[in-house]
Amino acid sequence: MWCFGSKRASGFSSRSTAEEATHGVDGTGLTAIVTGFLQSLLVTCLNTRQEERQVLAVETSRVLALHGVHVVMAVRNTGSGAKVEEDIVNKVPGAKVDVMELDLSSMDSVRKFASEYKSARLPLNLLINNAGIMGCPFMLSKDNIELQFATNHLGHFLLTKLLLDTMKNTSRERKREGRIVNVSSEAHRSHTRKESALIRSMTSQGTATAVAKYALKTDPQGAATTCYVALNPQVAGVTGEYLSDSNIAKLLPLAKDSELAKKVWDFSTKLTDSQSGETGS
Repeated sequence: MWCFGSKRASGFSSRSTAEEATHGVDGTGLTAIVTGFLQSLLVTCLNTRQEERQVLAVETSRVLALHGVHVVMAVRNTGSGAKVEEDIVNKVPGAKVDVMELDLSSMDSVRKFASEYKSARLPLNLLINNAGIMGCPFMLSKDNIELQFATNHLGHFLLTKLLLDTMKNTSRERKREGRIVNVSSEAHRSHTRKESALIRSMTSQGTATAVAKYALKTDPQGAATTCYVALNPQVAGVTGEYLSDSNIAKLLPLAKDSELAKKVWDFSTKLTDSQSGETGS
């Protein structure tokens, strides 16, 4: 029987920190994009949820930088992002951290970010889809899409599609698999349709996994699974899985429904294409 705090198959537990889950790993030469820096997002949304994702993004970025990874922080507010960058560099001398503007609720912003990233000719080894909001009253994004759906799913869906070729090219050139990490929560049971669609659709392209974020953890513990999936060699070749406490966890059958996942994928593709005037993926 599983007990909170007990170590499991990976050797890690709910009490393991991000540094412990990546101990001894050399990330030199890797480049990662991390989303989830939501300082300026609508104050009408539930603040605690935003703060959790913000803290998780910061700790994830710090630990990746600690292991030599070049971290590109995708932020809504570049001024606030610059302060986070400065704080990380102060804590991790020699850290390579950059800030780029990204509003995941705006498909135009997502496209602009992807275009600028490609123009910079940066490699891409790790894509950490961490951003998420919750508790917002019903409102529409700039694209007339429900705000939470646009931010939590559709923005990441489009971002991943636009950068997938960059990640595949990097993987070929560096001879190292790319990893896409979609951060969820224990509330995933009500969100499995859209997250399963993204994960399943990416498994044939490289490593794509979803990880859990618990509220009842310290910041280093909360970022542990994300960093574990991003860097730990134990995860090599693992794809299309849901991880919790740095261990593979079980999902409800709904999350494994390939037909339903395809429907969500097709719907998301049509929705993002309609925002750009495209007619196909």
